Amino acid sequence: MTQTIAPRVRTLVLLILAVAGALLAGAAPASAHAALTGSDPAQGAVVDTAPAQISLTFSEPIAVGDDSVRVLDPKGERVDKGDPANLSGTTYSVRLLSGLPDGTYTVAYQVVSADSHPVAGAYTFSIGAPSETTVSVSAQGSDDGLVGWLYGFGRYVSYAGFVVLAGGAAFVLACWAPGARVRAVQRLVVSGWLALTAATLGLLLLRGSYTTTGKVGDIFDLELLGDVLQTKTGAALVSRLLLLAAAALFIAVLFGAYARTAPAGADGDANGAKKPAEGEREAEGDGGEPDKRDLTFGLALGGTVVAAGLAASWAMSEHASQGLQPGVAMPVDVVHLLAVAAWLGGLTALLVALYRGPVETPVGRDAVRRFSRLAFGSVVTLAVTGVYQSWRQLGSWSAFTDTRYGQLLLVKIALVAVMVAVAYLSRRWTQRLAEARISAAEEEKQPAGSAPAEASDASEASGAPEGTKAGAGHDAVRAAQLARQRAATEAARQKRLRDADPNRFGLRRSVLAEAGVAVVLLAVTTVLTQTEPGRTEQDAKAAAATSSPAAEGTGQGSGAVSLTMPFDTGGRNGKGVVSIDLDPARVGDNSLHVYVEGPDGTPVDVPEVKLALTLTAQDIGPLPVAPDHVTTGHWSASAVQIPMAGDWKVEVTVRTSDIDQVTVSKNAQIG
Repeated sequence: MTQTIAPRVRTLVLLILAVAGALLAGAAPASAHAALTGSDPAQGAVVDTAPAQISLTFSEPIAVGDDSVRVLDPKGERVDKGDPANLSGTTYSVRLLSGLPDGTYTVAYQVVSADSHPVAGAYTFSIGAPSETTVSVSAQGSDDGLVGWLYGFGRYVSYAGFVVLAGGAAFVLACWAPGARVRAVQRLVVSGWLALTAATLGLLLLRGSYTTTGKVGDIFDLELLGDVLQTKTGAALVSRLLLLAAAALFIAVLFGAYARTAPAGADGDANGAKKPAEGEREAEGDGGEPDKRDLTFGLALGGTVVAAGLAASWAMSEHASQGLQPGVAMPVDVVHLLAVAAWLGGLTALLVALYRGPVETPVGRDAVRRFSRLAFGSVVTLAVTGVYQSWRQLGSWSAFTDTRYGQLLLVKIALVAVMVAVAYLSRRWTQRLAEARISAAEEEKQPAGSAPAEASDASEASGAPEGTKAGAGHDAVRAAQLARQRAATEAARQKRLRDADPNRFGLRRSVLAEAGVAVVLLAVTTVLTQTEPGRTEQDAKAAAATSSPAAEGTGQGSGAVSLTMPFDTGGRNGKGVVSIDLDPARVGDNSLHVYVEGPDGTPVDVPEVKLALTLTAQDIGPLPVAPDHVTTGHWSASAVQIPMAGDWKVEVTVRTSDIDQVTVSKNAQIG
């Protein structure tokens, strides 16, 4: 069984990484956190005279540059002049050249939202009448492509590094002091520091290209880097690097002075040294215990301050810094991140200790219980802060299912629930661990007794050449071979002892499952930070639904269009009235309803009803519409596309028999 567990672990880890990678690959980094909620002229509007300027209104403040807003004529030439100006709050404007001819113009914008994410988009409006244009109305964001993917990956690595760094150190200080002497735990925490530092440097270099051109060649542009350093996000990344320097000092003390004062394992310290006698320990404790308490308190206080500062580098520049109640949201976000690190990072450290820790320094039941209490407190904290964050970012129950942010949040909640369930199993395995360590000591007797024999055999084998061979080079090769054999034998012995206790073996498997879910949970969290909050998305939709291009651009009314047309096919029962309702009667998707009534006003069914829409002024159409029969006298069609605003002719063909039909029409101002 012990020989098959390693392949299983490797397979599980690969599957976890594959799922995490898939989540990151589909993160859609172009998701904006500031949405365009209004414009003047409006999207699709037709104005009689050329405006002196265009204005854009966003859901939150944005950062604009020289080329953040561009207005292009039908030939693709720029017709804007000057830099964008902030009119009031979230509304920005750019002036236009005078004497613009009639035609369709394209407004393209690329800005940076206040929570650090690039926002790109484009729309059209027309002067006089719509015309053909050589400009594509789609705008590719700077965060699309390779640079956007690298930036998203860097964010994931930075979160993972922080979790491992802060959570691993917390696990050592709060749950398992002997872990400070375990090489595998030391490597884990140092790896977290290295990952966070490298990712922060990478994000700092990528930031300029990520928010402007999106080109790989601009990653090392020093001018862009200088611009980034003057932004809020740049200041946060630099602050994170300075705090990481303090974190390096913390790690040095934790695995240096603190490790030397940490208690040894069951039968020795992490290096296998013999434990001091009882009297010696008491003598050491008389003089060293206060120093140890002071060192532990200092590390705990300093580590908390540094970890909180690192967490604040995210809170001060992302979601929490904008929107409702930023003064409350930022501290809550810091506490939330610290709770995540304590839970997931501590879980990672426990997993490493269970699988890679030496037999001489096992993770005892008390250490696992202390971590269980720490994890429980972290989960409670996550629940409280998570509820507040969800209310702040969603705003309504419908946003859970109607927005991408809400859907991802539901996935995150489900993963947390799975982790809590697996943690319950881990707690049960912990309760089954034997309190006494007598059995463990007996299990170690035979390997411990055989080790000297193996060592004596090795010494004899290495000693023979010393007396018989004159070549020092041959002795060195032989000694190296024996050293490798002894290392392999020791590794096999420690693995056998770690797998000997069925309760500890079960605990290892449940903790591994927890860690697997944690990796995916961290990936979902990273995607959430790159996704437009549900409240913002719904506000943008509401603003778009209530604004009317026709009202803003032409001074005409808005809302559904209703048309009533009498018809007479000439046959028996061929007379009646057909009514058309088109909602919202503007450019884009519309819903259409057709009602047929007889001369007495009662709904009647006819064999066939067809419609066609024609914009004669632009030589567009006829565009056929085939509505579906709903009930007696009622047909409907959804997603009816109106490509352009104008005076449209709506034609209705009514067939009352195999040979009797008629086409009637009316004009309506649409869009």
